[in-house]
Amino acid sequence: MENIGLDLNKAASILLDGGVVAFPTETVMGLGVVFDNYEAYKHLNELKGRPEDKPYTMMLGDIKDIEKYAYINSDAKKIIDTYMPGPITILLKAKENVPNYVTHGTNIIGIRVPDFDILNKLLKIVKKPLLAPSANPSGMPPALDPKKVSIYFNKTLEYIIDYNSKGELPSTIVDLSKDKAIILREGNIKKELIFNTLKENKV
Repeated sequence: MENIGLDLNKAASILLDGGVVAFPTETVMGLGVVFDNYEAYKHLNELKGRPEDKPYTMMLGDIKDIEKYAYINSDAKKIIDTYMPGPITILLKAKENVPNYVTHGTNIIGIRVPDFDILNKLLKIVKKPLLAPSANPSGMPPALDPKKVSIYFNKTLEYIIDYNSKGELPSTIVDLSKDKAIILREGNIKKELIFNTLKENKV
């Protein structure tokens, strides 16, 4: 029988011990490991079958924590204030406390602060950022529920939180690490909204 349930304290303990946990978000199901455990990071890569040169998003439980791990410019502040927490990922310049393997030497980190109660509770218990890709092997559609996660990973995960994702589009991704904002992926937060928000910032 799979290690599946709704025990957030157990899930947090597994994460802090270097395990991989699957959880729901307001978009799709995700996988997570704590950001500062290299062995857990390598295990996540193996499970995902993911190329080493493709960084993971760092998931935080509170927008106040973003400045602990990334440099926030005026455009980023506007986007954070307007759309976070929510289904958006922003790319920022990483601070020195972010391990090099997380950014793959780019000094750029994707930051996401979810707006999904059960996941936010987990993040508050863990008290550390998670590296959090979608819950699927590379090249496969993201799982939307624990059953699909279980099928994909066939009992290889340490814990699956037994709660469905909201099933919306994957998060919008905005690169704010350079002089000009670039939309890398459009989700429910459309690019016109992003650019209008940034334009207002210049007035």
